[in-house]
Amino acid sequence: MKAFFTDQFLLPLPSGHRFPMAKYQLLRERLQAEYPDVQMRQALSATDAELTLVHSPAYVQAITTGSITPQAMREIGFPWSESMAERARRSVGATIAACRAAFAEGVAGNLGGGTHHSYADKGGGFCVFNDVATSARLMQTEHHSGHAQAMQVAIIDLDVHQGNGTASIFRDDPSVFTLSVHGQKNYPFRKEVSDLDVDLPDGCGDTDYLHTLEEVLNELDRRFRTDLVIYLAGADPFEGDRLGRLKLSSDGLEARDRRVFDWAWTRRVPLVMTMAGGYGHRIEETVQLQVNTWRVALEYWRLWQQRL
Repeated sequence: MKAFFTDQFLLPLPSGHRFPMAKYQLLRERLQAEYPDVQMRQALSATDAELTLVHSPAYVQAITTGSITPQAMREIGFPWSESMAERARRSVGATIAACRAAFAEGVAGNLGGGTHHSYADKGGGFCVFNDVATSARLMQTEHHSGHAQAMQVAIIDLDVHQGNGTASIFRDDPSVFTLSVHGQKNYPFRKEVSDLDVDLPDGCGDTDYLHTLEEVLNELDRRFRTDLVIYLAGADPFEGDRLGRLKLSSDGLEARDRRVFDWAWTRRVPLVMTMAGGYGHRIEETVQLQVNTWRVALEYWRLWQQRL
């Protein structure tokens, strides 16, 4: 199974910054040590032409050149640097590459990504360019040349924070279904309208969460014909997350992942996963949760190989 990474680009964050930059390299090292069937691939940089499928040319240019305003960078939450701009491009490139791999093998993933707070013309919440939206639109563009019907992409966003940027980009677009299950009282505090939003109360645990997930997947089935799933497997609904406010156990998160992968597998729909958020009090806990997600993904990748 192919995994695409960008962790060679480290951002010069100030001491005490709450973004856990080290988790990406730690995840890659764990997977390399424990799961040799996960093949690591260094992500390429997304091009201007790819990024401007969903982002305004002016915003892409401002990020690339560093002419973006300090206020806009404060909303993103990172200081600008050439490394930051290149890492943002490669984060998108990783999800693009994972999409292409998933069409060939059934399942693939980005060891980062899930930058769902990025809008067409601005970033936010540690998200610069929207890898999910750009990849969905590019896959549709590549598919369109040989098919009469538009590719139907379902974005299943189970990060604890609503995918507001993605919802905004695909507002009124019937070819992309945006599904977000998130904390009601969590960031972003002014939410956008997805095709299917579920606001969960603080303290929601395994039983209620998994019941809700079953309902929304059934609703997705009723309302949408899916050709590709992009899954944001955020680790931040975990009970030990600093920013999450929900109470899912490690077993509950694994059951969540397994249900999403099983939904896609039973319908023979290729699935691309991104890691999205995860802000545990102990970074090792966040990495372990993500390793668990990749272990489940690998099981379903093996099922696809038996079928191909």
